[in-house]
Amino acid sequence: MATEPPDEPKAVNEHDTLKYSLLGPSLTKSGQDSVDQNKVSEIIYNASKGSKYFNNEENRDKNLTQKIARILQKKKQLESLDLASDRRKADDYIAELELTRDLSQTVVHIDCDAFYAAVEELDRPELKDVPFAVGKGVLTTCNYHARKFGCRSGMAGFVAKKLCPQLIQLPLNFDKYTAKAQEVREIIVDYDPRFESASIDEAYLNITEYCETNDITPEDAVEQLRREVHEKTKITISAGIAANAKLAKICSNKNKPNGQFLLPSDRTSIMTFMRDLPTRKVNGIGRVFERELDAIGVKTCGDIYAYRQYLSKLFGEKAFVFLMQCYLGLGRTKVQPAEEYERKSVGTESTFGDMSDPKELRDKLCATAEELQKDMLRTQFKGRTLCLKVKLHTYEVFTRQAILPKAIYLADDLYKYSVPMLSKLEQEFPGMKLRLMGLRCTHLVSMKKPDTMAFFGFKKRHTETNSTEVPEIHSPMSPQKRKAEEISNGEEKWEPLPDELLFEDAERQEREDDLQELESLSQEINKRRHHGKEIVANPTPKKAKAEEEEWWDCPICMRPQAANEREFNEHIDLCLSRQTIRDAVQETATSGESTSMAATGSNKKMKLGNDRGKEKAGVKGDPKQRRLFFG
Repeated sequence: MATEPPDEPKAVNEHDTLKYSLLGPSLTKSGQDSVDQNKVSEIIYNASKGSKYFNNEENRDKNLTQKIARILQKKKQLESLDLASDRRKADDYIAELELTRDLSQTVVHIDCDAFYAAVEELDRPELKDVPFAVGKGVLTTCNYHARKFGCRSGMAGFVAKKLCPQLIQLPLNFDKYTAKAQEVREIIVDYDPRFESASIDEAYLNITEYCETNDITPEDAVEQLRREVHEKTKITISAGIAANAKLAKICSNKNKPNGQFLLPSDRTSIMTFMRDLPTRKVNGIGRVFERELDAIGVKTCGDIYAYRQYLSKLFGEKAFVFLMQCYLGLGRTKVQPAEEYERKSVGTESTFGDMSDPKELRDKLCATAEELQKDMLRTQFKGRTLCLKVKLHTYEVFTRQAILPKAIYLADDLYKYSVPMLSKLEQEFPGMKLRLMGLRCTHLVSMKKPDTMAFFGFKKRHTETNSTEVPEIHSPMSPQKRKAEEISNGEEKWEPLPDELLFEDAERQEREDDLQELESLSQEINKRRHHGKEIVANPTPKKAKAEEEEWWDCPICMRPQAANEREFNEHIDLCLSRQTIRDAVQETATSGESTSMAATGSNKKMKLGNDRGKEKAGVKGDPKQRRLFFG
């Protein structure tokens, strides 16, 4: 194990870093192993040179280069100090992390192969053997024939045409992709009812329990899952099998397309696997962080250890923890539906052609507010803080936010409180031209109402949803008995987002920003939906569906009960006794009020006398207390 850092990396030519940056966020996508990336970068460089996008990327690259220079300067200063204490602290923390290593779980990451392209091939089989891509202005997916030419998602369409002149480009059809994704989800839910959607075409599963219950090995279980998906949906998926989510994600890219890779769940195998793994292969390390790490000499996850004494001082404490986990191959083993994580914000944004007319900008703001209202209703949240994001035609991004007098979600309110922020920006940048606008609510307040009957173990009654209403998204746990603390105080219980996922989301946002900026290279700018994390309730497993069919409605409380005659009769007896008590209480209360009205004076005297008696005995009377009589 190395204990001293290797030699300092050589200086890199400015244009080389820019060319590497222009390769885009999907450089690590599968199917490009035989591609000459230097040739691809030269074509992208020459094709985009002189454009606004190129100028903005050049400025970003210069800023990052300056930032890296500051990092290296700080590192040089640290090297002159005695960091033995920092090295010991890092080693102590590594020892603490080792104690948390869990090798008992089997986590799987599945990823649909060239998903959008695969769905399009089902309708147009003639495309199967020719290079084609989905997306006009910017490619969102390429089939594997196109990837051999260097085409990839996140690439401008006309640049892709220079790499592959015969490339066929199809328009996006999100309804089609969403429907196919649901078909896949209906299958994987039987392997893990609490699977976690990472995006429309990928998910994490913990199959530990499934393998134990069905006496099957993880490899055979995943092989069976992949075969079932292909037979029923006609698309293929690739999978990674490992001891945690971080490793499973990396492994799923090893044998693409239509393959799987198992990393043995032992420390030696994991440490060996991570030692030579390039940092960019880790989900959560994007182009910017990769360059910063590369600058100080960290090219692989195995290199991290040698620089452990510098990391927290150069990149911060959270980055230090994340990198130590990467070095050790540690990650989360808990997999749960995405909607159960604590949500920090709800937002929407869109890219469009340069726009400067004040009326058009307000119309766009109104439309954005309407889109955000739909998302707020879908996720069942209101927000106490409203953020406005704009991108100028120069690609400069500005945000403004306002703390609201009340939590809001309606489009009218969202528009009313965002207009002043837009007006202020117009004053700061007279004649400003925008090409992106977005609204986001933070400091969220849940609008979900707890099911009070669930406190007593009653199953929630299924009702038909009116087609005009926005359906409430229920947790997959809702068909089961919920713990009392989950509905206490009328609030939902949320799982805090792990730091590991914070880095993954940051990288995802980096990719999303890159895609939006690349749209400027196209003559045609399409309104895109984000290819981000899907917050959709998991389907119900087949086994659970079968059980759901065997429920009898109680004629008293109208709640479904287990289809067991003895238990059903006991429940009815319980409901009847409750109803009897309820009626007796109501009758007594009504009778008591009548008697009180007939003899108000004597009751007042009696009450005063009783209260005085209690006070003499040292017990204060409770004016809100009412005696109840049964019988």
